[in-house]
Amino acid sequence: MPHILIINGHPNPTSFSRYLADAYAQAARGEGVGVEQINLCELDFDPVLHAGYRGTQELEADLVKAQESLAACDHLVVVTPVWWGSTPALLKGFFDRALEAKWAYHYSDKGIPQGHFTGRSARLLMTADSPGWYLRLFQGQPTLRQVVNSTMRFCGFGPVKVSRFSPVRTSNAQKREGWLVEAGRIGVQDAKKLLEAKQAGKKAGKKVKEKADPFAIRAELLKGK
Repeated sequence: MPHILIINGHPNPTSFSRYLADAYAQAARGEGVGVEQINLCELDFDPVLHAGYRGTQELEADLVKAQESLAACDHLVVVTPVWWGSTPALLKGFFDRALEAKWAYHYSDKGIPQGHFTGRSARLLMTADSPGWYLRLFQGQPTLRQVVNSTMRFCGFGPVKVSRFSPVRTSNAQKREGWLVEAGRIGVQDAKKLLEAKQAGKKAGKKVKEKADPFAIRAELLKGK
């Protein structure tokens, strides 16, 4: 059974991001795929990478489990608001801590990043208080570029799709309800694509593109030290 992992990066447990994540998850489950949802505000971990990338920092139990969930997923969904042209510090800290060097990626001898999550698709569900045209023309889509290009694709996820819900600040209850319906529609769409890809592989007598194993890759890299 294909497996979807949803990571809700909003620190407020009753945020609109949480409602979007819930709507997506419920709809995707209805299509018969496995769905796991991680609400980062419920995890117990230090989001600060104290030594940067010059040392090691033992992962808390919740981050160990999150890594296992990331490795197991076929499709990753990240839900986040746009804060100061970036993401909430909680989500950024999760990326810093969980996406460890040599586990999520490594650099080739020529300095080119090699992601360890190939064979998996991804989606960004993003909320913002500014309209889309403003984010494109005056901000240059910083959050999208950070999460999609510099995190998801950097780590090997692809293809990566983006769904934006904005402006939230001036929206009314009817508009927000429509967005929740849309999040559910997207969940159904993504689940069906995963199931169709699996079925197409069976009919052709071959497996769906194999997922890379970040744990195995790290083990091989450490052998070659």
